[in-house]
Amino acid sequence: MNNFMDKIVSLCKRRGFIFPSSEIYGGLGGFWDYGPLGSLMKNNIKQEWLKRFVQQKQDIVLIDGTVIMNSKVWQASGHLQSFADSLIECKKCHSRFRADHMAEGRFVNQGKAKQKNQCPECGGKEWTRPQMFNLMFKTFVGPVEDKAHIAYLRPETAQSMFVDFKNVLDCSRIKIPFGIAQIGKCFRNEITFGDFTFRSREFEIAEIEYFVKPGEDEKAFDYWVKEWERFFLDLGIRKENLRRKEIKKKELAHYSKRTIDIEYKFPFGWSELAGIANRTDYDLKRHSQFSGKDLRYFDDKTGKRYFPYVIEPTLGVERLLLALLCDAYQEIKGGRTKTTKATKEVEVLLKLNKRVAPIKIAILPLVRNRPEIVEKAKEVYQMLRPYFMCCYDELGSIGRRYRRQDEIGTIYCLTCDFQTLKDNTLTIRDRDTMKQKRVKIKDLIKVLKEKLEE
Repeated sequence: MNNFMDKIVSLCKRRGFIFPSSEIYGGLGGFWDYGPLGSLMKNNIKQEWLKRFVQQKQDIVLIDGTVIMNSKVWQASGHLQSFADSLIECKKCHSRFRADHMAEGRFVNQGKAKQKNQCPECGGKEWTRPQMFNLMFKTFVGPVEDKAHIAYLRPETAQSMFVDFKNVLDCSRIKIPFGIAQIGKCFRNEITFGDFTFRSREFEIAEIEYFVKPGEDEKAFDYWVKEWERFFLDLGIRKENLRRKEIKKKELAHYSKRTIDIEYKFPFGWSELAGIANRTDYDLKRHSQFSGKDLRYFDDKTGKRYFPYVIEPTLGVERLLLALLCDAYQEIKGGRTKTTKATKEVEVLLKLNKRVAPIKIAILPLVRNRPEIVEKAKEVYQMLRPYFMCCYDELGSIGRRYRRQDEIGTIYCLTCDFQTLKDNTLTIRDRDTMKQKRVKIKDLIKVLKEKLEE
């Protein structure tokens, strides 16, 4: 990883965004825990997604499917046959890697190998022949561990939306065009993982299966590409850091008629943030064939049945969180104040969008050695907690506390000072402009709601 990526990783660990899973036992490759701030930010991203694509759209409904499904689902979907990567093994140290990653020279670019086709672990140059490796995690359902009881952790959320297609139709009476949305955990036994949380073995996907009449799929595809891009921009990602990548026909998934990846310019290069696929009628046809259930849609206007085409916009929640952190991270050399001490420092500002910032409001007593100021600050904290995600901080100088809140992306800092004791007002400091304004405590809830909704 490059220097900038190292800074993001350090910030995430130091401030409680992301930790290595099982760290006290040496960790487990490709698995990450989200700490006090990371879990809040992750939840904010999901809530914004739900608000935009479920709450504000009357033609999309939400489901929450299981992680483990009947194994026949994966047989019908083609995952048992084709959800695999090509694996090669170093004959010297027996480390295993994806063949395509080695061929691309990825480990040379990452500084893990001196030259192409050289093992990143030991420098060896002799490899076994490529073998296909299925990426699904295997488990067993019930007390007997035999072939009849094999099950798999889902590698994607899409299939539950297809197998529940008829149930959703029957219970909601929704008409085509409509979508089924879902956010959920997925698991892929990646051969090679890395670039921090970008390629993990456990992750969350937020996606929609949008069902349309055949012939109307291309128009719907274009619509969802624009909607997906607009969502990222509205969360604060800079336009110049996003681009579309049209997937070549020979590289398309077996079910896809057309796919566009939306890529973000990560510190390690342009990489997939999200994707939009035209899955045609592949999935519903396959599940009808394998289950024996008729999953065609009945058009009551024409009296005919047909298999809808499906447009699938999908995004990785953790990848979006990482992109937002990278996009928001700023360093101010010499600090943001004019003091002599500050000019020797580099201050970090995490300029997160208001919607996704984990902490909205910080309440700070100007000094901690005046009990009446501390008491008033704690009263304000308790007053605001039911309405906003807040924190209370009294450790260190007020300048250091401001910088600490800037580093985690807190939008507003509220400071109780000596004047607060006289007129029941306090200062609101804006993270981005550093401007301060005095506000009456009795008006705080209204004022802060208006500011956060701007």
